[in-house]
Amino acid sequence: MTPTTLLDRLSALDTNTVSDALDFLGLPGATVGLRPLWNCPKIVGRASTVLLGRKTDNAPTVHLITPVVEKIRSDDRVLVIAGGIDGISCWGDILANAASCKQVRGTVIDGFSRDIDGSEAIGYPVFGRGVTMISARNRVVQIDAAVTLNIGGVDVSEDDYVIADNCGTVFVAKHQIESVLDLGERIARRQASMVDAVRSGRSVAEVMHDTQFEAIKGEHA
Repeated sequence: MTPTTLLDRLSALDTNTVSDALDFLGLPGATVGLRPLWNCPKIVGRASTVLLGRKTDNAPTVHLITPVVEKIRSDDRVLVIAGGIDGISCWGDILANAASCKQVRGTVIDGFSRDIDGSEAIGYPVFGRGVTMISARNRVVQIDAAVTLNIGGVDVSEDDYVIADNCGTVFVAKHQIESVLDLGERIARRQASMVDAVRSGRSVAEVMHDTQFEAIKGEHA
């Protein structure tokens, strides 16, 4: 199955359902605290990872993340950034404009963004831990890219799948995406039928009994 088809299927789900699928399969991926930093739309894409670190000298350097943005050649990317300093920006409106021109789908930061109004003004989605006004310049540098990062306790590698919405951010390893999607779609169908059952007057205690959720495992795609 092509990455585009997989992304279309992932787009039809939400983070709650994907998190549930990961739970059923005993897999990591759901994070806590990586929320939209403005009232932005859901993003679904494949990770382009960026590792940052503290700047330890005064030598001039290329601004962090700009080399990664310049190399992007497809329209399915989500920038995933780790390694910043608490309270220091890892993202701003100039980078948002550059990424938007490259058709990047959005940015997820295990850290902070500044100039968030600038990202909102161009409709560029940014998810992270918070907003700051303090610049990364002369404080934070890019150390590496296209490497495995730890984002909120989850290992995220280049080309892994990303879904982020109002409830937070979830990552799915690329070699596990089909299994997660198959189960996620079954969960979504079962939960929709449960909502219909409650609305029709059935007992919510019966509809939401653990056995009803466990039955999802035995269903066929």
